[in-house]
Amino acid sequence: MARSSAPKPTLVLFVRHGRTPTTGAVLPGRAPGLHLSDEGRAQAEVAAERIAGLKAVDAVYASPLERTRETAAVIAKRLGQRVKLEKGLLEADFGDWTGAELSGLRRRREWKSVQNHPSAFRFPGGESFAEMQGRIVGATRRLCSKHEGATIVVVSHADPIKAALNEALGSHLDQFQRIVVSPCSISAVAYGSTATMVLAVNTTAGELAALVPS
Repeated sequence: MARSSAPKPTLVLFVRHGRTPTTGAVLPGRAPGLHLSDEGRAQAEVAAERIAGLKAVDAVYASPLERTRETAAVIAKRLGQRVKLEKGLLEADFGDWTGAELSGLRRRREWKSVQNHPSAFRFPGGESFAEMQGRIVGATRRLCSKHEGATIVVVSHADPIKAALNEALGSHLDQFQRIVVSPCSISAVAYGSTATMVLAVNTTAGELAALVPS
C-alpha cells in the first residue's frame, strides 16, 4: 500500500513595513497615526513587484497598525487581493517607552539588557520579548495551518519578525538582536509538518521564485 506523501510546507514571506518619518529615531510602538513616508511607499512598491513574481500567493496578512496596513495594501493591490488583519502580528508593546527617542533609550542602563539579554527583559508597562515572540510565532503557525502548502505574505514590524526568524532558526531568544530586518525587506521561511527551513533573511532585492526548499 502506497504511503501518503507529507503535506507541502507553507512558505511565509515576512515583510517589514516601509520607512516612516520616525524610522531609526523614535520607538513608536503601537501608538496610532504613524504613516509611511514617500520613501516607505516606494519601498512597498518594490516589495510588491518582487512578490508578484511568484506564481501564486494565497493571502496577504498585516498587523493592524497604519504603517503595516499601508505596506500590505500596496502588495495586495499588485496581487489582486485584499489585506487581512491579524492582531498577533502587532508591534511589541513597549509600554512606557512608547514614543521615546532611541538616542535617549540607548543611554539607559536597561538598554544593555535589551541588546544582550532580551529573554529576561520586559518593557516597563508593556510586554516581554518572550511574550512578543510567542505571540507572533503562534499567529504564524495558525496562518500556516489555514494555508497549508501555499504561500502567504505576513507584513509586520522589525522586532516581531526578528523574533519569528530567531525561533525558526532554532536560536535562543538572547541571540535575536543579531538579526537585521530592514524596512520592506523580505524574509522567507518554509514551515513544514516535520521541519522548518529559513530560506532568506532581510532581502531587499532579487527574485523570490528560487526560494524553494532543497
